[in-house]
Amino acid sequence: MSADIAHLVPGLVLPPLALPATDGSNVVLAALGGRSIVAIYPWTGRPGLPNPPHWDDIPGAHGSTPELEGFRDHHAAFAERGLRLFGLSGQTTDYQREMASRLRLPFLILSDADGAFAAALRLPSFATGGTNYLKRLTLVLRDGAIEAVHYPVPDPAAHAAEIAKRLG
Repeated sequence: MSADIAHLVPGLVLPPLALPATDGSNVVLAALGGRSIVAIYPWTGRPGLPNPPHWDDIPGAHGSTPELEGFRDHHAAFAERGLRLFGLSGQTTDYQREMASRLRLPFLILSDADGAFAAALRLPSFATGGTNYLKRLTLVLRDGAIEAVHYPVPDPAAHAAEIAKRLG
């Protein structure tokens, strides 16, 4: 296990923080019963707008859009297994709403723009252009606690299919 996520162990209860969602609600992951998948990603670009400085030079920075599209394409398979899907980044909810609509995502994207969730879980991050971004990882949750962590995510575009296969 990578040292920067060694503390994210099965059974670790999530912090009871309300995260703004793209549908206007607030979601407290710690309060959810059953199983959920939270795809944590650094940033999604917008057509016609530049990437953050040096984005092309940062290993693992690219790939959020194809990763989220993969989860979109496997959404029904996860739902059949009783799994809820969420995306999560440090971007604002307004920014995320545009992306979720453009990509036709059938699941909520959660905003940790204030960084409270990332700080409470000590999520790995990187910085460029004076801004911190979350490193890409996926949490599988059961009843508000970590069941499994998938990190690193070497192939974001194939990640959802890999998770679906692992979960049977």
